[in-house]
Amino acid sequence: MGLRDVVERTPGLRTLLDGMYGLYGRRVEVHLARTPHHIGVILDGNRRWAKATGGSTAYGHQRGADKISEFLGWCDETHVKVVTLWMLSTDNLSRPADELVPLLGIIEDAVTGLAAARRWRVNPVGALDLLPQHTADVLKRAAEETAGIDGITVNVAVGYGGRHEIADAVRSLLQEHAGRGTSIEELAEILDVEHIAEHLYTKGQPDPDLVIRTSGEQRLSGFLLWQSAHSEFYFCEAYWPAFRKVDFLRALRAYEQRNRRMGL
Repeated sequence: MGLRDVVERTPGLRTLLDGMYGLYGRRVEVHLARTPHHIGVILDGNRRWAKATGGSTAYGHQRGADKISEFLGWCDETHVKVVTLWMLSTDNLSRPADELVPLLGIIEDAVTGLAAARRWRVNPVGALDLLPQHTADVLKRAAEETAGIDGITVNVAVGYGGRHEIADAVRSLLQEHAGRGTSIEELAEILDVEHIAEHLYTKGQPDPDLVIRTSGEQRLSGFLLWQSAHSEFYFCEAYWPAFRKVDFLRALRAYEQRNRRMGL
């Protein structure tokens, strides 16, 4: 049993540590001089958190979904403008139906809740054609209902895969130029990275300044492959349902301390 598990099962110790972390967090927040404009988050560790706490897989996913609004509140407080949340990958779509179906329902409820809050602009990013029609409809409806909201743009990455996104971007680019009558030879002459960027799911948005992954895993697993070329990365040991504001502020402090040379 790890330290976090001991804390979770000891209410008195948890209360004491929460107070200490609160004081630490306020000190960090006061001294932050530079925060990311766009944060990408890999919401990892729901199943492992559930196993460690004796809950079901669905319970872990639900607690992970419940964390999202709290996290976006922290982003509001620190003036983040764009957040991309990786909620379901294309690989996840191959999970057994007895896990995938409840997970899709949890995601639908979470996205509907974000739209109902009227605080954030929901923007689905992913291959919606790979999702069940009902899930895709929920995502599209949330985007329509929040299109005029002047708040954080929340990219909900559902049915998302970085390689799939790049393939979709190239396909869209080719279709656009085919419609104009551009030949392959002509397109090859003018093709530049910006032409592909204009067809990504996140077109028109700044690339992420900071990418956070929870659960201790130190890899991107295909998240924002194109957009993260110059991002800073922060890997946190906490499972996503146990991710705290102090963990978030530590990520921001680490980002602030980086010397971002953008490849120069």
